[in-house]
This record gives sequence, structure tokens and C-alpha cells, in this order.
Amino acid sequence: MLFIGNSDEQRLVKRLRNGDNGAMKEFYSQYAPYLKGVCLRYIPDKNDAKDAFQNALVRIITHSTEFRYQGQGSLQVWATRIVIHEALRFIRDNKRHELTTWDDDITELPDDDDPPIRDIPPEVIHQMVRQLPTGYRTVFNLYVIEDKSHEEIARLLGISAGTSSSQLHRARRLLAEMIEAYNDKKEQPR
Repeated sequence: MLFIGNSDEQRLVKRLRNGDNGAMKEFYSQYAPYLKGVCLRYIPDKNDAKDAFQNALVRIITHSTEFRYQGQGSLQVWATRIVIHEALRFIRDNKRHELTTWDDDITELPDDDDPPIRDIPPEVIHQMVRQLPTGYRTVFNLYVIEDKSHEEIARLLGISAGTSSSQLHRARRLLAEMIEAYNDKKEQPR
């Protein structure tokens, strides 16, 4: 691989490719907190997420020769993609039945008005997303956070595009209910 320029990311990857233990520690300290958060978006059980994250780290290190520098931040983007794929692999291997147990006969229904979320702390919203059933949460993250189409999600998860669409719709409905309940609880006098 030709390096254009000499960014910190490029130097770090070069050291990773050479098996430098210091580079592995540096990569971990710099990127692990963010990448663990990405993994937890898909796999809320901390032990399961830890297993998937460790597999992703091994894959990142062993496949560092596949990284192509495309500007500052590209190492994080590349590593994030690997973490997501490992999380999806874990879900497919361990929770496959949870991805396909819902009907795919619901067509794209018009969304109701979204409940107000501006006064809800982001960590509360993240917790609500983690409480969604596996299939709903997975599709929601891929569609909303990763900006994947239903066709792409279908290919990634081995489900139909209709199932992806219906699970997204149901995820949004469940989240709206959780948000409304949170807002109602917050507005009640103490």
C-alpha cells in the first residue's frame, strides 16, 4: 500500500501491520471506547458484546493490510464497519430466530407524528433503543444510524426487504411508546 502523506493513522496502521504491541495498545486506547459503544448498539448484553468486540479486534489487527487510508478519520470508519459486521455475525449465529420471527406482511405504513425528544437525555434514548427486541434494534440501527437501505439490510441479515421495513416500522412504534411513557412520567407531579 502506498502512503500519501504521513498521518498518525497511517503510521499506526503501519505499526499494526508490523505486529508492534505498542501499536495494538495505542489502537485500543484510542478507538476501543467508541467501538465498544457501536457494538453495544447492536448487542446490549455486555458479555455477548464483549465477545463480538474481541472478535472484531482480532479481525481489525489481522486484516490491517486491507485498510486503505482515505483521509483523516478513515481508520475509525473502517474499524467501525468491522465491528458492525462482527456484531451482525454474532446476532446471525446466536439469535437468528429473533431476526425472523415477525411477520413481513406489513407494508410501509405512514409514520405517526414523532413524539418530542428534545428534553430527553441522549443516554435515555440509547437505553430505549437497547431495550428493543433484537430484530427491531438491529434493523433500526442499520437503517437510522448506518443509513442502509432495506435491500442492503436484507442482504446483511438474510431477511427480506419487507421484513426489514416492517421491523423498522415496529421499532419506531415501540420507541414512540417508550418516549411517550417517559414524557408522561416526567410531567406527572411528584
